[in-house]
Amino acid sequence: MNTINVIEKFKLFSETWTPKIISELNGQYVKLAKVKDEFVWHSHENEDELFMVFKGTLYMHFRDRVETLREGEMIVVPKGVEHNPRTNGEEVWVLLFEPKETAHTGNVDHERTVRNQKWI
Repeated sequence: MNTINVIEKFKLFSETWTPKIISELNGQYVKLAKVKDEFVWHSHENEDELFMVFKGTLYMHFRDRVETLREGEMIVVPKGVEHNPRTNGEEVWVLLFEPKETAHTGNVDHERTVRNQKWI
């Protein structure tokens, strides 16, 4: 049990779309990611995903709408729902909660897929 300074953890990396694991609880990872521009359409068949914005504005695209998340706001993407997080050119910092077995891009194999996420 150690205190984690989330802002300091964000300062430890610069890559975008490459989540970093900072903690674990109840079979879930707590991850940080810096994101910029567009990701990839994907879904997670068996896992919900929580996104919380620490810095910037995230646009969560769904097939039927777009949800805008500002600093301090969060959204839970239910399992099986196709989504594509995007920004408007700015770097956005997000915290993620997701089960440990969650594949980065679900069942989509993409050049941005990270298969071996690192702890920081």
